Amino acid sequence: MSLFDERFLTHRLRATSIAGIAGGILAVVLWFRHYVFEHRWSWELLAIPLTMATVKQGLLLWYRFRD
Repeated sequence: MSLFDERFLTHRLRATSIAGIAGGILAVVLWFRHYVFEHRWSWELLAIPLTMATVKQGLLLWYRFRD
């Protein structure tokens, strides 16, 4: 018998995914705001969504070729 059932793990996976997507969108919005209104290129804010996208695509390819 497991301490957590599948529903809990599925909900945790969905919540983590949605939180990650929301964080990436927020970083893009903040980067765009700095770029448009302050005419400042913020590499730190741009690095967040780029890293998230790179890791996600890398893991999708990894799981695709490993299964």
